[in-house]
Amino acid sequence: MKFNTSLLHGTSQNGSDQGSTLPPVYQVSAFAYDSAEQLEKVFNNRAAGFSYSRVGNPTVSAFENRIARLEGGLGAVACSSGMAAITAVLLNILKSGDEVIVSTGLFGGTIDLFDDLKAFGITARFLESITYETVSEAVTENTRAVFTELIGNPKLDIVDLDRVSEACRENGIPLIVDSTTATPYLVNPIKHGADIVVHSSSKYINGGGNAISGIIVDSGNFKWTKERYPGFESYLKFGPFAFLSKLRNGIWRNTGSCLAPMNAFMNIVGLDTLGLRMERSCENALKLAEFFDSLYNIEVNYPGLPSSPYYDLVQKELSGKGGAIVTIRAGSKEKAFKLMDSIKFASIATNIGDVRTLVIHPASTIYTHNTEEQCVSAGVYDDTIRISVGIEDIDDLIEDFRQAAEN
Repeated sequence: MKFNTSLLHGTSQNGSDQGSTLPPVYQVSAFAYDSAEQLEKVFNNRAAGFSYSRVGNPTVSAFENRIARLEGGLGAVACSSGMAAITAVLLNILKSGDEVIVSTGLFGGTIDLFDDLKAFGITARFLESITYETVSEAVTENTRAVFTELIGNPKLDIVDLDRVSEACRENGIPLIVDSTTATPYLVNPIKHGADIVVHSSSKYINGGGNAISGIIVDSGNFKWTKERYPGFESYLKFGPFAFLSKLRNGIWRNTGSCLAPMNAFMNIVGLDTLGLRMERSCENALKLAEFFDSLYNIEVNYPGLPSSPYYDLVQKELSGKGGAIVTIRAGSKEKAFKLMDSIKFASIATNIGDVRTLVIHPASTIYTHNTEEQCVSAGVYDDTIRISVGIEDIDDLIEDFRQAAEN
């Protein structure tokens, strides 16, 4: 089956014995059993079942299983937000004294998180670009992971997963990829050597801008050792399930970063049209970028343009699609604000991945807590506008941005 058929028919979406075409929403806190012995077995992982929605829920499980299949992973764990997912992944692996190699081209909130982790003795080594060469040179005896966004948001730099995963394997460290802006429609990072994939599923996976969530997908391929990762010692008996077992029974469960059943259901509904939405949004993004490229007073950044240094990688790794985000530079903050205020069809909002086109001025919003150096490294300037391109008719979008640019 191809992507869209697989979305709808790849696994049974029937979550009950009543023949429903979608899983029911199990909007409950706890699950009752006929005997204390039954609940004891479930609670202690000796029998299948659900005990409490903070640690497991059938609707959430249906969402997790669907994403794990789409990404080709061993299993998945859903979280209350994308940031909760990133935090859980890192704290499941790292301890005080450890280092993690990260890209500078990260979402502002993720950069803030790495600053927070300093208090726990975890050091982030920021690299301007994540490549085979830079990772190989940056690894030290304390390095325990590499974390990067596949398509930087909003820098729009793209990582060569095949080469970077090779560097990680040579140094015995896992590659963690935030694939939010690519989605499983453009690429499955696990097939290119990534060990763990993270999504802010609030974005393209949900698609409707109606639920906050995140999800972690583990490949099961990384070989954890008690010498380099002592926290895994008691979980190594689970073999390829070591990471997921440790995550579910430790930091994820204990911090309470669970996904609400209703939000999981909204994501399941959104998934049905992921392929259609991404196809249209990527097509619109390319045409909008080409329009901006024709203007003398606008500087455009889009990896799907032949002029982009990442164009060849887009063809090789992302099936020729550059994603659904375009960034432009208007010349000054004042001009950027004026352009944004003149737009009729695009909403000024902080999300991406909505069916509607959204615009934001990153420097004054999502990067307001970052230093000037961090902003520049992330591709954020005073005149930068990030455009999350939706599924509107492209002629309407182009005409709208044309009149806004001329104001």
